[in-house]
Amino acid sequence: MSEVIREPYGVVYKETSGFKDVYGGAGGMVFVECMRIRPADKDSKTVIVFSHPIGGGSFLPLVTSLAHAGVHIVYCNPRYRGNDTALIMEKCVLDLGACISDLESRFGYENVILGGWSGGGSLSLFYQDQAETPTITQTPAGDACDIVGAGLRPADGIMLLAAHVSRAATLTEWMDPSVTDESKPFERDPELNIYDEANPNQPPYSDAYVALFRKAQIARNRRITSWVKDQLAELKSRGEDNAERAFCVHGTMADVRWTDPSQDPSDRRPGECYIGEPRIANDGPVGLARFTTLRSWLSQWSLDDTNAHGEKNAARIGCPVLVINNTADLACTPSHAKRLFEAVGHDRKHYHDVVGADHYYIERPDLLAEAVGICQNWLDGCGFA
Repeated sequence: MSEVIREPYGVVYKETSGFKDVYGGAGGMVFVECMRIRPADKDSKTVIVFSHPIGGGSFLPLVTSLAHAGVHIVYCNPRYRGNDTALIMEKCVLDLGACISDLESRFGYENVILGGWSGGGSLSLFYQDQAETPTITQTPAGDACDIVGAGLRPADGIMLLAAHVSRAATLTEWMDPSVTDESKPFERDPELNIYDEANPNQPPYSDAYVALFRKAQIARNRRITSWVKDQLAELKSRGEDNAERAFCVHGTMADVRWTDPSQDPSDRRPGECYIGEPRIANDGPVGLARFTTLRSWLSQWSLDDTNAHGEKNAARIGCPVLVINNTADLACTPSHAKRLFEAVGHDRKHYHDVVGADHYYIERPDLLAEAVGICQNWLDGCGFA
């Protein structure tokens, strides 16, 4: 096992924007915080670049274990490090692109592999889609964001590790459909409230009930989207094109998979989600999309408007792809890994289950060696070692 060296550094680039959406820093400049994590005794022309919309994963067990095994890593924190309230997915792509374009001149890396961990999976696929065939010049809210002109460097491969299909799709599958009026979020429809003992529908749920529940979740996402677009239109009609509004979304951690283990079956523990007891997390402060803005909702949470949709992006990319599913994952269930794998439109793709592994390998560190071995074998097989 190699000794690991951690080297923090930053990438700075210019941006033209009508408003600031992050705290601090000089206007017109973006600072991308990065960390290189490398073995002390091994040089490499290949680097795995991990990123996530809200960053913060440079000390993930698998990231560290890969470096100990001799793999060079760069962890890229987009500008929204630790706070997705006003996050714009298109800007995360630009930040990741700034990091990647700097790698060869700074470190001499020739092969770049995207490490898509959890929410970084759909970001990696979105990036690669736009790097191979750029099309985007504005965000879903209509603000200028020139990805076409950014000259993104396509990655040479993508590793999707315990990844979900997208932030918007995941939120929608976790939304509490019993909230039928956003202005009265705690007056809930008992028939759609899976945490209400008075609900006549109890696990194991019927197929008809699950279909009703899923349809109501999508309808709620679309109601919020419609309201968001009305708010933006009203602001623009008053000549306030750069004005923004923040709002709170209650009830975003309610998925039938957490209360009924027969839904998307796996080795995960029943009655739990990745942030604890689902009933409490449903209205707790750390649930998905709890605090957001009009523009951010359209970019990262709107099922119909987001450009960052793993399945759609995966269908348009041409690089080799590795998909690893952790079978005891409380966050990303098997169907997400399979949907991503099946969405890739070519045959240079590989799928593996790590049986018994949790989302972070915190509960099962003994399985890290297996996951690292899968990654190394894939890198070798693709000629990236």
